[in-house]
Order: sequence, then C-alpha cells, then structure tokens
Amino acid sequence: MLTIPSGKSRFCDGLTRRSFLQAGALAMGGLTLPSLLQAEASAERGASRSQKAVIMVYLSGGLSHHDTFDMKPDAPAEIRGEFNPIATNVNGIRISEYLPRLAGMMDKLAIVRGITGLRDEHSSFHTMTGYGMDITRRENKPNVCSVISRVLGRTAPIIPAYVDLFPTMQHRPYNIPGPGFVGPAHAGAKVENEQISLMRLGEISHSDLNGRRNLLDSVEQMRRTLDSGALDRMDVSYRQAFEVLTSSRLVDALDLNRESRGVRATYGYGSSRHQGDGAPLWNDQLLMARRLVEAGVRCVSVAYGFWDTHGGNFRHLRSNLPIVDQGVSALIQDIHQRGLADDVSVIVWGEFGRTPTINRDAGRDHWAPVNTVLMAGGGMPTGLMLGATDRIGAYATQPTHYRNILATVYHNLGIDPHTIVRDVLDRPATIMPEDARPVRELCV
Repeated sequence: MLTIPSGKSRFCDGLTRRSFLQAGALAMGGLTLPSLLQAEASAERGASRSQKAVIMVYLSGGLSHHDTFDMKPDAPAEIRGEFNPIATNVNGIRISEYLPRLAGMMDKLAIVRGITGLRDEHSSFHTMTGYGMDITRRENKPNVCSVISRVLGRTAPIIPAYVDLFPTMQHRPYNIPGPGFVGPAHAGAKVENEQISLMRLGEISHSDLNGRRNLLDSVEQMRRTLDSGALDRMDVSYRQAFEVLTSSRLVDALDLNRESRGVRATYGYGSSRHQGDGAPLWNDQLLMARRLVEAGVRCVSVAYGFWDTHGGNFRHLRSNLPIVDQGVSALIQDIHQRGLADDVSVIVWGEFGRTPTINRDAGRDHWAPVNTVLMAGGGMPTGLMLGATDRIGAYATQPTHYRNILATVYHNLGIDPHTIVRDVLDRPATIMPEDARPVRELCV
C-alpha cells in the first residue's frame, strides 16, 4: 500500500522526512509501486478483457442458519427458536420473517444449505481462500480476490483489479488473508478510514504530489546513467503510479455523495461502528462495492456485521437482520437495474453456522458441520434453494463442500479453478485442489 501522509517535520523543500523516505523507497528499488504496476501489467498481457466481477461479503462470527435460510418450524421449541418462516416469491421456498425484502426477490437469489467441510475456526480464511487458517498461512494461500487479480488482471490501467473494504477488526483472524503466493502486486487496494491505497489523495495536495514527483524524477535522473534501459521501462510504471493517485475515477466511485438520496435511502445506512470484535454493519460498504465494480474493479471484499451470538441470539438478530435485509436486497436489485446481473456475482456467507440447540443464554454456539450461503448475479441460475439438512439443521443430508462454492465463483468468472498459476518465484501452483468442483446447478 502506498501512503503519502502529510507530516509536521519538514525539510526545507517542504517535504516531510517520512515522505522523503517513502519517496526514496519508491525510487530506489525493492517492492515499489512501479514494480508492482509492472507486475500487474505483465499479468494483464495475457488476461481476459471481460468485465466479470465479484463482491465477496463476509459475515464475521458466523450467522445462524436456523434463523435465516434453513429454518426448522416443525422442530421442538429449543431447536426452532423464536422466528417464523415466511413465503418467498418462489413457490415452496420459505425464509425468515426478518428477511421480507429478500423473500420478495427470491427469484433473483440462489441459496445453498448444507455447506460442509468447515472447521470451528473464527476466521475469514475458509470463505476467502478455500483453506483453513493453518494451511493458508503454512502454504501461503492467496485470497480469492488476489487470485482474480492475478488471473484476470485490470480492466483499465488506473483501476485496481481488487479493492478491499474489510476494516481492521479486533479479532485478527477475521481480517482479510493476504495475496499469498500470487504476490503483493495483487494485494487489495485498502480502503479504510485514512488508509486509502493507490487512489485517493486525502491528506496531500496536488502541489505536494507534484513536488514529490519532481523528487523522484531527480533520483531517477541520477540512476539513469547506471541502467538507462531499465529506467526507460520504469518510466511507464511511474506515470501509471501517479495517474492512479491523481485519477478521479476511483475517488468518484468511493464518493457516495454522488448517489441520489433515493438510492442512499434504498440501501439504508447501518453504522460504521464496529460490532463486538468483528465488522461494522454498514450498508455504505455495499453501495460502495457496487460503485467500484461498476467503475471496473474485478473483486471487492466486504466484512459485514458481527454474528457470534453465544448469548441473546434472537435479540441481536431482530436488530441486525432488517439492516442486512435492506442492504443486501438493495445491492442485488441495483445490479439488476444497472444491467450488471450477468457479470457481477454477489456472495454472502460466514465461517460456520450455529448450534441447533439454543443455550441457556438464549444464544446459539459455533456449529461447523453445516452452513448456508446466499449467491446472486453473475448470470447464474436463481430462484433456487439447493442442498438440505436434517430435521433439526444439524447435519447435511444433501451436502455441498464449501470449496465448491469458491470453485463456482471462479468458474462463473471464466477462471478454471484448477488453473496453474506461477507464484512470485515462478513456481507452479494450483488455485484450488482437484476435488473442488463448481456446483452444476449454479454454473453459467
């Protein structure tokens, strides 16, 4: 991430010491923004030029499947809970009474129950990499958005392939896994408070930026005598770097004030305040994600709400589910109305489900054997409720391994999930294991 903050301690030319060191690092080699852009450009030369994109929404903490999309109204009270199912606009499919907007657009959704293969692990690693935390760290597995960036490349020189809207959460494993073996060139452009990577000037004026550009030009002139050919090749990357920083296209995408009041009201708001040690339940992130993919970003990752309801499960869901219902339904309706539904996939899920039995604190505890995922867009068939669990929602009777969901995402983007990519050391590595297969009913 390139940061160019203003500071209080300045040299006589108006540059801060920190800015000088950052600019020096940029110019003197190592893992620099121009070199990252060069790596991106190399990847792009053979990349698809499609506009396919995905919005990955991670529900930190694990949402209760019983009280949302896999309800068991005929089970005993200590299983079925306090909520009732309601009919959707697709005959025979019923979901929670606290999701009426989603129920009214079930024909635009695909819900998969009986997701298996998960571990009792509070992290985003399963849903974002296809592997548990230990394997991801040990084998340097990349997150799905970084893979998409690596394989498909950018849609335009000044538009990052991947933008990460995950906030920094207190429970560290909730945070987004890194780019792993595909390399830092494919890390997400981080958008969080003042830390906005690659695209937003924030605390630096154009005159300051031009001054730093001149500093880099001076350093480059000094180096030019050493390796003029290499530096000539670097010129394009430097220009791209500053074009990204001064471009209004990404800044505009991040500026929700450009949306009408009607659209903002349709999405609702939520709050930017974190819930527990997880993410905020903030619908602005969903609207921002739509604006980013519309601007040409390939993948946007969003962390959304906090769902670790060991106590007060029903009280928490009564408060939170209406916000989810409004935000997610608005996002899906929006991509349809804007003609994006054939190209932009939306995936919403957490790390596991919750226990069938309600505990003495009116909560549901961790339950890794099954989970549920909501999918929409991407041209995939919808109006579907796939998979099933037993009569108390404890175990899958029609299972789908969670890796098959990610394999489906890749497939619908035009990426073979078993593609071999080269890592940063030019070694071959596969994206997904051989047994990960797209869900046939959801394939485009």
